[in-house]
Amino acid sequence: MSNILTLQAAAAERLALHLPSASTLRVAGIVPAQDATAYASPAVTATFVGASTADFALLLVDRSFLAAAGGSGLVGAVSAVDVLRPALEQAASAFDAGVLGELREEDAAGLLSDPGTAVFELRDAHQANDGGAPFAWFAVRVRDNGGTLNTARAGQDSDVAARLGLISSVEMALTVEIGRTRMSVRDALALEPGRVIELDRSAGAPADVLLNGRLIAHGEVVVVDQDYAVRITRILDGAEGTL
Repeated sequence: MSNILTLQAAAAERLALHLPSASTLRVAGIVPAQDATAYASPAVTATFVGASTADFALLLVDRSFLAAAGGSGLVGAVSAVDVLRPALEQAASAFDAGVLGELREEDAAGLLSDPGTAVFELRDAHQANDGGAPFAWFAVRVRDNGGTLNTARAGQDSDVAARLGLISSVEMALTVEIGRTRMSVRDALALEPGRVIELDRSAGAPADVLLNGRLIAHGEVVVVDQDYAVRITRILDGAEGTL
């Protein structure tokens, strides 16, 4: 399997693992693009930009799970792009450092017609390959920014560095996260002063440091001149930051 196809398959596997479906999903394999053509619109699309550029399109057969994932009983009451963004960010993490752009709902026929696009079929893990319609299709196209993905990733040297240097002064959001939890829209709307929200982290555990939503380090919260600050205790490598 080529390096490009390996990256495409890894993105599909991560997406299947993190889609907020009630059933466990698996990647059933690569299928011809025409299998998904009937569902090309509307698709949820996004572009990832890093050392490589990747175009994604998620084509859902049944969107009913989006309402439950968003905490609403009504289909269309919540935005598909908001519900699906965390899963697509996980898919993008297969491509190392970079930024996932805005998610859109649009026709994906152009992406599906590109011979460089790999289309992966996602199915219920307990469903046979010929057991009815799949859950979704995930289309991935990789553009290597003029370089080559068939060399080791460590070999992407001065050319990539020079291009990234063009955006070295761009401001990015650095966030410190002490914990998180999940709640439905109904529970979020019921919040009021004095309400205690329990997080998924014990007292004293390190805080996560995220750059544009990507985990890059761990640290501890301190107070400096009456302001909160974070002392970095560990810088993560690329593989750890994808977890």
